[in-house]
Amino acid sequence: MASARIRSVNTGRAHPMPEASTGVTGIDTAPVRSIEVRAPGPKRDGGGSGVAGDVIGNLRHHGGDQQAVYALAREELDAWSAELGRDLPDGMFGENLTTEGIDVDAAVLGQRWQVGDRVVLRVCGPRIPCQTFAVRMGEPAWVRRFTERGRPGAYLAVEVPGTLRPGDPVVPGEPPQHGLDVMDAFAAFMGERDLAAALLVAGCLHPDDHAELERSLRRRSH
Repeated sequence: MASARIRSVNTGRAHPMPEASTGVTGIDTAPVRSIEVRAPGPKRDGGGSGVAGDVIGNLRHHGGDQQAVYALAREELDAWSAELGRDLPDGMFGENLTTEGIDVDAAVLGQRWQVGDRVVLRVCGPRIPCQTFAVRMGEPAWVRRFTERGRPGAYLAVEVPGTLRPGDPVVPGEPPQHGLDVMDAFAAFMGERDLAAALLVAGCLHPDDHAELERSLRRRSH
């Protein structure tokens, strides 16, 4: 873990996409020299990206404090690149941070990362694939394939704001004792009832996500 670092920092600009619910998307992220990260505010109050200048097309379903920054491992992009037989540049999945040397998907919910000299980020939950992502990738049955792989990358909250640059080290803190990670949460939101129940008992989700998962579990029980 000593070699864990940020490989690239990425932002997205507004890009027309008729298939998106708002007709505009910011998923087309690309590397930049540095980014400023901060808590954008609650989603319900219109909080957007936690990355200054980063565009989010659909503020109803994306953004806010619990989805301030999206991180994805370069190793995951490489695995998909080999499977799809095409190059996948940093930022291809719409991630703000492309990491190296850290298993983002195995990060425990609530775990804090010290990034660079100052910034502290907290692991909140998984990215959920959507139609906009499928259009961006242009691959058959992309949402199903991405879901079946079960390694979605992590949404992070910004606890201490600051500047991030390529090469900044990532130092994970002590993981919470409940041990439930990003992959567990993703499987729970995708329908794994036992993991959903475990997450609810652990109380490790934001209240809005907890309530959503509780409603989902209740529906599946009927």
